[in-house]
Amino acid sequence: MRETFDIQGMTCAACSSRVQKAAAGVTGVAEANVNLLKNSMELDFDGTDATAAAVIAAIGKAGYGATRRVAAAGAGKSGRTAAPVPAPGGTAAKAIHERLVQLVVSICFSAPLFYVAMGPMLGWPEVPGLDGMNNMMASALTQLLLCVPILFINRRYFIVGFRTLWHRSPNMDSLIAIGSAASFAYSVAALYRMAWAFGAGDMAAAHEAMHGLYLDSAGMILALIDLGKYFEARAKGRTTDAIAALMDLAPKTARVQRDGAEVEVPTEDVAVGDRVVVRAGESVPVDGRVVEGAASLDESAITGESVPVEKGVGDRVTGATTSTRGWFVMEATATGDDTTLAGIIRLVDEATSSKAPIERMADKIAGVFVPAVMGIAAVTFVDWMAISGDFACALNHCISVLVISCPCALGLATPTAIMVGTGRGAANGILIKSAEALETACGIDYVVLDKTGTVTAGRPQVTDVELVAGVAEHDLARLAAAVERKSEHPLAEAICAYVDAAWPGADADAAVEGFSQVAGGGLLASVDGRAVVAGNARLMGDKRVALGALAERADVLAAEGKTALFFAAGGRALGIVAVADPVKPTSAAAIARLREMGVKTLLLTGDAQATAEAVAARVGVDDVVAGVLPAQKEVRVRELQEAGHRVAMVGDGINDAPALARADVGIAIGAGTDVAIGSADVVLMRSDPADVARAIELSRATMRNIKQNLFWALFYNAICIPVAAGVLVGAGITLNPMIGAAAMGFSSVFVVGNALRLRTWKPSEVAGKAGKTCAAPAEVSVRTDIEVPTSEAKENMMEKTLKVEGMMCKHCVKHVTEALQQVAGVESVDVSLEAGTATVACADDVADDALLAAVRAADYECQMA
Repeated sequence: MRETFDIQGMTCAACSSRVQKAAAGVTGVAEANVNLLKNSMELDFDGTDATAAAVIAAIGKAGYGATRRVAAAGAGKSGRTAAPVPAPGGTAAKAIHERLVQLVVSICFSAPLFYVAMGPMLGWPEVPGLDGMNNMMASALTQLLLCVPILFINRRYFIVGFRTLWHRSPNMDSLIAIGSAASFAYSVAALYRMAWAFGAGDMAAAHEAMHGLYLDSAGMILALIDLGKYFEARAKGRTTDAIAALMDLAPKTARVQRDGAEVEVPTEDVAVGDRVVVRAGESVPVDGRVVEGAASLDESAITGESVPVEKGVGDRVTGATTSTRGWFVMEATATGDDTTLAGIIRLVDEATSSKAPIERMADKIAGVFVPAVMGIAAVTFVDWMAISGDFACALNHCISVLVISCPCALGLATPTAIMVGTGRGAANGILIKSAEALETACGIDYVVLDKTGTVTAGRPQVTDVELVAGVAEHDLARLAAAVERKSEHPLAEAICAYVDAAWPGADADAAVEGFSQVAGGGLLASVDGRAVVAGNARLMGDKRVALGALAERADVLAAEGKTALFFAAGGRALGIVAVADPVKPTSAAAIARLREMGVKTLLLTGDAQATAEAVAARVGVDDVVAGVLPAQKEVRVRELQEAGHRVAMVGDGINDAPALARADVGIAIGAGTDVAIGSADVVLMRSDPADVARAIELSRATMRNIKQNLFWALFYNAICIPVAAGVLVGAGITLNPMIGAAAMGFSSVFVVGNALRLRTWKPSEVAGKAGKTCAAPAEVSVRTDIEVPTSEAKENMMEKTLKVEGMMCKHCVKHVTEALQQVAGVESVDVSLEAGTATVACADDVADDALLAAVRAADYECQMA
């Protein structure tokens, strides 16, 4: 079971490392991931209250606080208990306000403290009553009075710092507390020496003792750190903008139909099954299905796609999308934490709570960083005492080492970049489920693509219409729709959609009788008394329909990856309707972009080799493998991995799930199945193949930013700590503790600010445009000049009439028609219920006995008329 805990008291990477170590050491805990930026911990444990209590106790013993975040009812698809995501805007605003108050108070007292202490040395006008040798005691007491409020307002550094030191887990606060406390303690001792010297009348000794006052350092260290922490809090607050923006998308109220009236209620009060009214300009409050009306919805907030989508009765709508035009009533199907928006927020939050492998390396360094710095400070003090014998000088260098070191920068380097990066991805319809996936994606060098629904639209469409000379497109469309309307085959749906778009109502008055399906061949029916045959070339051959040049055209279309369906009426070929699963508009450009990035591509599909190669040629993949089973897809991915490649698998179906799970990074097309999405590491909400390249680009940009942050954090400490220790004193370079404190504070600001540069990341543009790919009349290629010979069946055709007894209804007519159509050589059948006859157009070599036997086999009596 996975659960979220809120952690109190963490200030640096050493803190998060200590908390994580304490939690992971509890029996029953499988894994603990602590996020310094969000002050939270994702705990994978046995789910018992006893283990949770033990974890809280262990963290408390380490010097920090922990509380369980209340879990939402139910569990997600992963089986993990979902915890509500706290509003990041409120948390960030509270932290910024606290830091601002602390900073303002510190500045109000540190500014005069600095003036009184450093003014005489800088030649500034001295304060009356505090000037000169005679008033130096008054000056010292004034500095003390000004320093104490600064220490008090910043007491948290001392409380947490010494507490963690007591628990043998020192952190950044420990370094600050030791440095500031040492300065203050040494200054108090110097103040006593001054008082004793004044009492003895030794003004020279009093003046010498006054040079040992470091009250300005004790106060200014804290004030400058407050300044850095304030800017850091502001910058950190901006890293949560993505989640905050997502949370703000959902409308606060909804208009619900209850008891015959429209009632405005809070969105959280909407229940599954409620009917919600959405007008133009309003946002959809929850997920649902349209039951009345129609509208254009702007889904950019969810998918990143800017083109509005038309929605009508039966279509699904998603909460937080906006109606740009129209009006509709929807039935709520998901509310609260079950909505798509809530799932996206939870996914982004989980991703920012997870750790990338590179962050674990930083955690290891952070775990020993503070103790190492304290050791360096101690060695520095001892060395300078041995070199100079000057306690004040040794203390100055020691404090400089303590306050200039910055474990915060190390701890913030990775999580800030990951939070901003995943947020930018979500804003552009790229949902990254974990920090590990984000890091791994940058090293991908081979992308395996499923064909149907990934590279292609996943919905067959009419692409070509080839007409025999003298045949009108409208006539073919009418006959085709009349026959195909009775079939449930996907190709039939494509033809009907084409006719409805190009010739609305063309088959509305068509009289269709004797409909039947020939397995592996096509369809047979009588339309307005004409025998219509629709199907493949084999069926046309069985029905003695001459194809001529149509057969050659069919071969050309097949080479292009299209399925050619022949249509004939009355024994004469009318033309071809070619159907194909069209390539998505951005597929070719997306694959070209991947090639530019040094990533190879493989098209992996269960389709026939010819179809796969035709699609591969259109989109330009490096390799293609066709005719594979679902299990074989996983094998292909594993073979590439064993060859040394880092592989991303892109798919949308249940059959892709094993390969998605096997790949280094599984990428699911958002319009795919729940199984595919659940098996993937990245989800592309727009179902746009161009987002595959964009996801890799985002990963590379994020990892580049993380490496810059880590370089700065390590470089800063590697350079500044030796300088603070005094290794360059011989060259005239030394650091005052106040300068060190300022550098430490702004080191963290630099890291967070660098991470915020990712907010400017934008996905690359590719040729083509994502969106709906439904066929329109203008997209269909039409030819009208194909010549075909007179049908062989026509040259040797004759009509025979049978007298049929026992027919009672249209079902009987259908049975007799189907029985006669199965006789080899029969071209068309016209059965009359009123006359009790069946007129058969057939080849002259069809025997009467064959016709009679077929009807009698259908349990009807008959004889030749």
